[in-house]
Amino acid sequence: MAVLRKLARPLLAAPFVTDGLRTVRRPERAAEVAEPLLRALGKRVPALAGDPRQLLRVTGTVQAAAGLLLATGRAPRLAALTLATTLVPTSLTAHAFWTVEDPQERARLRAHFLTDLSVLGGLLIAAADTHGKPSLAYRSRHALDHQHPVKAVRRPVEAAAASTAHRAKAVAASLTGSH
Repeated sequence: MAVLRKLARPLLAAPFVTDGLRTVRRPERAAEVAEPLLRALGKRVPALAGDPRQLLRVTGTVQAAAGLLLATGRAPRLAALTLATTLVPTSLTAHAFWTVEDPQERARLRAHFLTDLSVLGGLLIAAADTHGKPSLAYRSRHALDHQHPVKAVRRPVEAAAASTAHRAKAVAASLTGSH
């Protein structure tokens, strides 16, 4: 499975790195598409009401950085979750097929939107991937139950061994007739 992760992560991250860098260099292209969303966000969150190109540069930087982190396996769960978070508004603005009347353009945008949905699914799987290790939530829940994990494992084993030894002594005592 480790080989599969080392291959899949860069493949999943590649579009985010390239698109993020493209947006950082030329935010004007993305600004045309994202302007309605950015205006709406600016009304609700005044801190985001500034220059839309600057906000797009920040988003592009976040996508490129998170893509590189995912591709290299550094903080892959956080990187995948960050990419998923940036993908949702991008998909809703860039591939809004429900707003287009032309059937060919609508079909093209729908295909891109569905592709983004599948990438979102892959990112969510990557965000949940714990490499076969217990998640932080699992570890924190069970840390409260067991002060020391090694002792927690030994206790049932020691109890079973003591019980078996006690039964063996009882059987031996009944066979020899001594109590």
